Amino acid sequence: MSRVRGQAPIIRVRRAFGAVVEGEALISREGFSPRYDLDRWTGLISRPGHALEGHNLKDKILITPSAKGGIAAGWAFYDIKHKGIAPKAFVFGVTNPVMVQGAVFAGITITEGWSRDPYAWIRTGDIVRVDPLRKTLELVKARQ
Repeated sequence: MSRVRGQAPIIRVRRAFGAVVEGEALISREGFSPRYDLDRWTGLISRPGHALEGHNLKDKILITPSAKGGIAAGWAFYDIKHKGIAPKAFVFGVTNPVMVQGAVFAGITITEGWSRDPYAWIRTGDIVRVDPLRKTLELVKARQ
């Protein structure tokens, strides 16, 4: 995956909730389901064949094109937050009301939609900042 040259823009998100968070990005072009893709005891993406299989969500900022799943997301987000293995934020291209409700209930920052393609600017391992009040996603530091 190549990065666009020049200074990274601030990416605007359409909707956002939660605290301002900064942390390591975990990027996937595959959607995410907390019920089927995640081991909710370890925080590892455990579904065989998932693009992020073997990666841990704990304290990461997950950037993914879509949320997958339904009613189980609400309790799954609260469960992983309670266990101390939740990400700092979910940055979705598209999500659904159940995922939003689950993240809000669990106190996990969540956003939906972006003004620019984050895959052109951000890689796994980069440090990013999510600011729900300003509705922005920003590359703070590219990984070395």
